[in-house]
Amino acid sequence: MLVLDDNVVSVALPTLRDELGFSGAGLAWVVNAYFLAFGGLLLLAGRAADLLGRRRVFLLGVAMFGAASLACGLAQEPWQLVLGRFVQGAGAAMASPAALSLITLLYPDTAERTRALAIWGGIAALGGTAGLVISGVLTDLTSWRWIFLINLPVAAVALVLLPRLIPESRAHSRVRLDIPGTVLGTGAVVSLVYGLLRAGETNWSDVSVIATLLLAVLLAAAFLVVESRVAEPMVPLAFLADRTRSVANAATLVFSVAFFAMAYLLMIHLQTVLGYGPLKAGLAYLPYGAGILVGMRLSTYAITRIGMRWQLVSAFLISAAGLLMLSGVAAGDPYATGVLPGMIVTSLGCGLSLPALTVAAVSGTTTENAGLGSALFSSVQQIGGAIGIAVLVTVAERHNDASTGSAESPGFSFALTIAAGLLALGAVLIAALLRTHRTTPASASDDDRIPAADRA
Repeated sequence: MLVLDDNVVSVALPTLRDELGFSGAGLAWVVNAYFLAFGGLLLLAGRAADLLGRRRVFLLGVAMFGAASLACGLAQEPWQLVLGRFVQGAGAAMASPAALSLITLLYPDTAERTRALAIWGGIAALGGTAGLVISGVLTDLTSWRWIFLINLPVAAVALVLLPRLIPESRAHSRVRLDIPGTVLGTGAVVSLVYGLLRAGETNWSDVSVIATLLLAVLLAAAFLVVESRVAEPMVPLAFLADRTRSVANAATLVFSVAFFAMAYLLMIHLQTVLGYGPLKAGLAYLPYGAGILVGMRLSTYAITRIGMRWQLVSAFLISAAGLLMLSGVAAGDPYATGVLPGMIVTSLGCGLSLPALTVAAVSGTTTENAGLGSALFSSVQQIGGAIGIAVLVTVAERHNDASTGSAESPGFSFALTIAAGLLALGAVLIAALLRTHRTTPASASDDDRIPAADRA
């Protein structure tokens, strides 16, 4: 649900503009407000979950997300929808790392944890696709308001069931919250995300973009200095230095840049170049979800057989091949032979990638820092998404502007080719730097002998 709302409004934006009277600049903030709050507050929320209780922070985040979804569904003015989206993002920032850290700690066995996190990562990838499908179907058949109201039963079920199923979990050591580190770290991420979003709206030479990105760099530098000197840092530098987590987060950044941009550009391409309506464009993504499910299933098997490093290298290269196939989709191409093959290959790579990235990004985390590890991973995803939208979408638009004005979309092809190149570079990065121990088939079967009640 949380990942779904990253892009659930994408298809509905023209309808929102017409019904609520958004300006062009204001309409972008229906998407940007969620990105800004979600990406900017993750580190703070993840550390708070470690210190205050992961279940407590998760439930508070879900309640806030549900209330904001109701407010968005009932909005009558543009500012009401933008404010609701910001509060949605804040709730997501609280719930997402708390949920991932709870799952991480529920499964101490290596093989069992790998399976659980693979399911988590795959569902997150599926949520991004589901957002486009659900948005197209609900906007075309009912009303855009239902893309928000549909969250309410999901939030209600989580609020009712979780306290009965999951015990509270928090760090054993009672440490104080690092206020200077919290302010600087949160400020750096918020400034970075805001600057990237502004760059997507205006251009990279805009004074506000340059000033905001420069502020992000200065705050990040001050954050590192403070964290190296305080007794109880928000993000211990030793935690950042872990090789497996560092490479996984760097690879996740590249992955998110490519796939957020692809999802946005392909949806626009389907509607503007191929002439699909919102409903047809949403339904066109259904095979993408099926490919992700197949990739999820294969991901756990591949990790236990060939190891995480080579599984991720293969997954990134498969994704890159799929993006290159999609980059060749042109006006007049039939769906079955033009769009579908590239979509299936890309989705298979996506389903193979994200579960393994999730496992690697939280490897070695404990009851003391599981929320922090989860928050770093989620924050990198959101920053990567903002970069993808700001950079690759802008590149596509400017490449189109420089073309001869034909019905084709050369910018779409150019941007997806760049995304494929980034994934290929990510594969090289993983092959050269990632070092993890392979989960053996024997260990993978250990948890099969644990009774379900004991695992619970």
